[in-house]
Amino acid sequence: MFAATVVGLILLTLVVLTLVYWQPGLVLLLVGMTSLGTIEVHDALARIGMNSAKIPLVIGNIAIIGGSYGAAELQKYTNIAWHVVLLGCLGFTVMLVLVWRMFFGSEGFVRDAAASLFTICYIPLLASFIGLILAMDNGSLKLITMVLCVCASDTGGYVVGANLGKHQMAPLISPKKTWEGFVGSLAVSSAMGIVMAVFALGQPWWYGLVLAAVAVVFCTAGDLVESMIKRDVGIKDMSSSIPGHGGVMDRLDSVLFAAPAAWLVLSLPMPL
Repeated sequence: MFAATVVGLILLTLVVLTLVYWQPGLVLLLVGMTSLGTIEVHDALARIGMNSAKIPLVIGNIAIIGGSYGAAELQKYTNIAWHVVLLGCLGFTVMLVLVWRMFFGSEGFVRDAAASLFTICYIPLLASFIGLILAMDNGSLKLITMVLCVCASDTGGYVVGANLGKHQMAPLISPKKTWEGFVGSLAVSSAMGIVMAVFALGQPWWYGLVLAAVAVVFCTAGDLVESMIKRDVGIKDMSSSIPGHGGVMDRLDSVLFAAPAAWLVLSLPMPL
């Protein structure tokens, strides 16, 4: 517990400092963590005979996340469209992993290519939306709002689920997840979303409620998807790279799913 607390505080400090003083630093931190997450998923899939193209995936991860964020920032001053860069980096990464796998023979080509394409969609594509939120006008506060909603969801779900949870949500996937915990996630995250919408984003209370509800639904889905992966490959944690927390993907699973959904909500015309 002590190690988990210390590591958690260090990560939180890094996130806050980069968000406040140097936003590209947060993108570098995100690229570093997702690159480690890519390696974790590679190692996990290898347990069931699916060998993704680890090196090209890490290169593509850097290009997709860093490129889309950089393009979104430059779009404020030039005619560069971030979605063109994002699609280009995705296409480049897909071609790279397929060509890379060609040199290892035809046996298992489709299986290994599927592992690489799954990883591209699961990690860098979803994570790129974190950078896109950051590159928005007032992006730091919007990203903080999204992350706080996710953290509030995790906290509310854990506290309520551990004390009042009786009805399992998905017993075959994650026996500890309960509907009571989901309600707790929704309640605590909604409160956080309303506070941030009104006092940080200058929006009506219901705007924060919508953002929180979307975050809760999708971060819960992200947690269940990662649980499915771990059950399929037969592991408890993705790795032990973060003391007291398991692997990088054990911490990013909720945020990765919440980010695209939150980006969509935040991209819609503001009500004020």
